[in-house]
Amino acid sequence: MLRLAPPLVALAGTLLVAGAARAETYHVSPRGDDGDAGTDGLPWQTLQHAADRVQPGDTVMVQAGTYRGFDLRVSGTADAPIRFVAAAGAIINLDNPETPDGINVEDAAWIELEGFTITNVSRSGIRAADCGAVTLRRNRIDAVGTWGIFTGFCDDLRILDNVVSGAGRQHGIYVSNSGDRPIVRGNQVFDCAQSGIQLNGDVNEGGDGIISGAVIEENVIHHVGAEGGAAINLDGVVGAVIRNNVLYENRANGISVFRIDGGAPSTGNTIVHNTIVMPPRTRWAVHVWDASTDTTIVNNILLSEHDTRGAIDLSRDSLPGLRSDHNLVIGRFTLDDAEPVINLDAWRAQTGQDANSRVATADELFVDWRKDDLTPKATSPAIDAGDEAVAPRRDVRGYARPVGVAVDIGAHEHCVGPERCIPIDLPPDPTPTGDHPRGGGGGGRPRAGGPTQVVPQGCCGGGSGPAQALALGALVVGLVGRRRRGTPS
Repeated sequence: MLRLAPPLVALAGTLLVAGAARAETYHVSPRGDDGDAGTDGLPWQTLQHAADRVQPGDTVMVQAGTYRGFDLRVSGTADAPIRFVAAAGAIINLDNPETPDGINVEDAAWIELEGFTITNVSRSGIRAADCGAVTLRRNRIDAVGTWGIFTGFCDDLRILDNVVSGAGRQHGIYVSNSGDRPIVRGNQVFDCAQSGIQLNGDVNEGGDGIISGAVIEENVIHHVGAEGGAAINLDGVVGAVIRNNVLYENRANGISVFRIDGGAPSTGNTIVHNTIVMPPRTRWAVHVWDASTDTTIVNNILLSEHDTRGAIDLSRDSLPGLRSDHNLVIGRFTLDDAEPVINLDAWRAQTGQDANSRVATADELFVDWRKDDLTPKATSPAIDAGDEAVAPRRDVRGYARPVGVAVDIGAHEHCVGPERCIPIDLPPDPTPTGDHPRGGGGGGRPRAGGPTQVVPQGCCGGGSGPAQALALGALVVGLVGRRRRGTPS
């Protein structure tokens, strides 16, 4: 049940908006007492007590210490979101009282969760379901039972600058069901059983089964997919932009665009300025299947150490509307998984694509790819070789593009020194379009449904920029054993 803001009341002839002007800042500490006032000097003790009392506009400041998680089912508003902000050292290491997750946000909107460390919970570090305009920012999630972050039926979701590792059964970040306009940006995801980032519309759970208008950018994903699922896995995803991501040492495909559970084929997606280096035992850098038409694949680095697999695996029913060009690739491609694979010249002849693409090697391109430094060396053929028409304003680190006469291919723009490596901010994200009166969206809910190393800095040239209880069969869409999707050889 949502808690509504208090109504207008008349007092001494004056109308007052009770609650609208009374946004509060509360404090929680392990040394506090839920019977106190929740002030800085007299903090509450439990996160659940705070979650039970917040109203639109309130902020909860969480002091360092260990906590049981919390279940939140009250909404803020566009002008007065509810915020939980954790200080360094604020750790959730026990499930919340209602679900087997660290934090559960449900039937709620206009919520911001920031700065938590969440570890050793049964299912998800953070779960957000039947929600809207939820922002998850700068959280650290590790060693969780099933998913790092799980969302379902959540419109206008923002998953920003989180570090997610150790998802024991499935994906690091899982955006599921018919939630539109998610933004997944600036996250580091590694050491997860299945996909790093999975988007699945999943028509079987209700709604239209389509995720539309997603942006997936500036993420670094490595060492995922040993049990199946691409580093970035898209099923029933329409009109997404996938750009400026760095993917390496992943065990299935790099980026997969397909349809299994989606309400429609994954069409109209744009894959640009990604750097993908696949290890020896793996699949393809980019995999586009199941009538995933109108796909753009431009300005990417698509390499592989596999003996026979390589840059792009495309089904012939995905050819209509394909635009692929200005990529630096290993010279191996396939149509309909045909063997033997074909080289770049044969790919051009059969598809009419990649006229301006060329074959390149990791030794030519990168400073030290064997140590996961995928920044371009000074002589890299990626420099000034891209198509500026599709280029984002900045690279994976947040540095402005272009630096030279044209944009560079891949996720990094080559620059040396502060005079040329100029940080810029992104334009403001689009304002959520819905009122989100009861969260996101709509159709039924998803079925209830030790720290590892931090991502090496070298992969992005010094940082990412400015900036289990049950795994239910219906949610296991990591593609293990289903057709060809991401199962390691």
